[in-house]
Amino acid sequence: MAFDGIVTMCMVKELKEKLILGKIEKVYQPDREELVIHIHTKSGNHKLYATSSSQGARVCLIDDSFKNPATPYNFCMLLRKHIQGGRIVDVRQKDSERIIEIDIEAFNELGFSVSKRLIFEIMGKHSNIILLDLETGKIVDSIKRISFDVSRIRQLLPGLIYEYPPIQDKVPFKQFIEMNDYSFPVKDKKTILSTVLGISPSIAEEMALSNDPFNFLRETVTKLTEGDFKTRVYLDNNDTPIEFHTVPLSQYENSSTILGFDTISQAINYFYFHRVSSNRTKQKSQSLLKSVKASIDKANLKKKRLSEDLLEAEHADKHRLYGELLTANLYLIKPGDKSVDVVNYYNEETITIPLNEKMSPSKNSQRYYKKYAKAKTAVKEKQIQLAENDVELEYLNSVLTHIENAVGTEILDEIREELIETGYLRRRKVTNVKKKKYKATPLTYYLSNEQKVLVGKNNKENDYLTTKIASRSDVWMHTKDIPGSHVILPLDPGTTINDLDEATILEAAAIAAYHSKSRASSNVPVDYVQIKYVKKPTGSKPGMVIFTHNKTVYVNPKIPE
Repeated sequence: MAFDGIVTMCMVKELKEKLILGKIEKVYQPDREELVIHIHTKSGNHKLYATSSSQGARVCLIDDSFKNPATPYNFCMLLRKHIQGGRIVDVRQKDSERIIEIDIEAFNELGFSVSKRLIFEIMGKHSNIILLDLETGKIVDSIKRISFDVSRIRQLLPGLIYEYPPIQDKVPFKQFIEMNDYSFPVKDKKTILSTVLGISPSIAEEMALSNDPFNFLRETVTKLTEGDFKTRVYLDNNDTPIEFHTVPLSQYENSSTILGFDTISQAINYFYFHRVSSNRTKQKSQSLLKSVKASIDKANLKKKRLSEDLLEAEHADKHRLYGELLTANLYLIKPGDKSVDVVNYYNEETITIPLNEKMSPSKNSQRYYKKYAKAKTAVKEKQIQLAENDVELEYLNSVLTHIENAVGTEILDEIREELIETGYLRRRKVTNVKKKKYKATPLTYYLSNEQKVLVGKNNKENDYLTTKIASRSDVWMHTKDIPGSHVILPLDPGTTINDLDEATILEAAAIAAYHSKSRASSNVPVDYVQIKYVKKPTGSKPGMVIFTHNKTVYVNPKIPE
């Protein structure tokens, strides 16, 4: 990633132009490492977004809205107390570092003016957001507290005097370009990176490819300082962002698709939203995926053990045979025998029956009868347990599909709530928060004939869609034996499934295939039937239904344009 000192310099220039003298209206913290600050300026309202996530630490302006937690995080409450209502008086970059400082004039509880500084350290896994009291130089708090146990070099805790990150043995790029008559004959990327501070590997590569690395960097920084730049995002063959910068990168110019943006914030938002490893939704889904996959592994192991026990129990007839033969040949058994050879009167063959030498002949016979009775009972129990386990696996696989297909954090929050209600996750400890009433918001599509189609985003919504929203005459669709969403094709009063043309059914079925585990497949089987033939068994898990009178079509997954 190229959020280096040069991009930081350009971002500071953009923030300065738009945020200076702006009033901080609201402060939100959507997630543990994220911050959204609403700022009112004469030119309009802006949202400043910052994250200290190791996968995509950044600071930029956004247009999106985020869902906030029911109970604000402590750091959010602290910022609301100290800077909400304050004005931004300066935005600067610390030397050539990836550090952005925003100075704020606010008011304390007594109405006196106080100066605070919000510091954004964009440094990979060491990224942080710190609030500083300028009068004392002490840390008010940070979004990630760093104690002595975490780092012996530098601690970030309330009450400590703030210190900048340790200075590296490099020359800052701003200082580097001011060196007159500086000769830099070295054209090796590795040496450039170890010499100049604040540049990314991509810029070091550009310097190495140029005839004069020193002049290249000086001319580049001069142009950027004057505002002569256009941010670019470079895409690979799969249209996945691989790099972005305010400097043209010749190493990607001929082999990549290039997207140009008017502002740095727009480019950064596009880059991180479409980049899987730092996409906010993908990041938030990781913990859910891990939990659900662990439950699936556990259920698969249980299925394996139950199958083995069932196989063993189904071979219990030999215990009954041993009991019969021992009863008929008690006279052959002598005290202390570990086995006895008897003739099997069913086939006239001689077989050896193991014995417990501590038991009498009759008790050995009874022992085999008990084993037989126990095994017959076990067959019934294991079959019931195996059927219940298969239902659980079906449910967990459907949840996994919904997580993988989720396109927003709100959907993930609903899935998390579903897993809490079904007992697969523990509820986070939250006090004094009223539980919001569940409101289903299924996805809505319109077919080419303007027919509406509704799609459940998770199993809880599938239930609500099928049992509450849909009428008995509506058409219900679901991929055949494949985890996916419930899809409802509402019909007008008096219309039946027989009145639908084939094109409508196939187009709606393609939506059902798209919202399933087989999204990337072709020729996917989809069952469809009227709602009146779909039943939800009592006590079944969310999204689990049984149905009859269904028909099946084969389609390629697709959603309407």
